[in-house]
Amino acid sequence: MKILDEIIEVKKEEVKILRSKYTLSSFSDSEYFSKPGLSISAKIRSEENISIIAEIKKASPSKGTIRDNFNHMQVADAYINAGVSAISVLTDVNFFQGSIKFLNDIAGIKQIPLLRKDFIIDEYQVLEAKSNGADFVLLICEVLSKMQINDLTHAAIENDLEVLLELHSDNQLEKIDFTLNKLIGVNNRNLKDFSVDLKTTKLIKDNLPSDILVVSESGIGNESDIKFLKTSDIDAVLVGEHFMRSENIENSVNEMKRWCYNES
Repeated sequence: MKILDEIIEVKKEEVKILRSKYTLSSFSDSEYFSKPGLSISAKIRSEENISIIAEIKKASPSKGTIRDNFNHMQVADAYINAGVSAISVLTDVNFFQGSIKFLNDIAGIKQIPLLRKDFIIDEYQVLEAKSNGADFVLLICEVLSKMQINDLTHAAIENDLEVLLELHSDNQLEKIDFTLNKLIGVNNRNLKDFSVDLKTTKLIKDNLPSDILVVSESGIGNESDIKFLKTSDIDAVLVGEHFMRSENIENSVNEMKRWCYNES
C-alpha cells in the first residue's frame, strides 16, 4: 500500500492548490458545467453484450511508460470509431502522466460518457471533473472512509455526475451504501504486490446485491479472460493497458467486442 499512501499525500497537496485557485462557484463558468451528463449506467443497461470502458493511459507506477507514441486525441478517436461504451481518462500527472487537459480536450468531441479516473478525495476534484467534461468519476473505497464515500457520491450526484465506486477486496463492502452506489468497479489488481487475479471479480460479485452493475477492472487482455468473467455475469470491463500497447487500437477494440458478445 506504500505507493497508494504516497499518491494520496500528493493528492492532498493538489487539493490545497486547487482550493487556493478556485471557489466552488467558479467551476460553473466552464462551458461543460451546465451541459447534461451522459449516463454510463443507462448506457451499460441498454447494451446486450458486455460493455467496454476503454482507458486512455500513458503510464503507471508499476509498468512505467505504456505507450511511447502517445496522443490522447488519436486514442480517443480510435475508441470512438470502434464503438466503445465509454472512455476512461487518467488525469493524474505525477504517477500516470495524465492531465485534466486530456479530459477537457476529449470532452469537445465526446459522443459517449467520459470517466475522470484519478484519486479523488475532495469535493473540489468532483467539481473540477464536471467543469472539464466528465460524466462520471472514480471513487476508490480503499482510500476513503464510509462517510467520505457518501459525501463525495452526493457531491457527484448534485452536479449531474455518476460514480464508479471501486474496491479491491471484499473487506471494503461494509463501507458501501448500495441504495446510493449502484455502479461498482472491482479492481483485480492487488494493491500490495500489484499481482492480478480475475477471481477477485467473482469473489466480490457473489457478495453484491443483484441490482448492482459490475465493472471488472485490470488484467483483462485476451479471450480467455473475457470467457472467465462471463461466468461471473459482469456488466462491463474497464481495459487500458491491453489497448494502449496495441499497434492498432481500433482493431484491438473490435476484437474484444467480439469476445464480449453474449450469445444467449
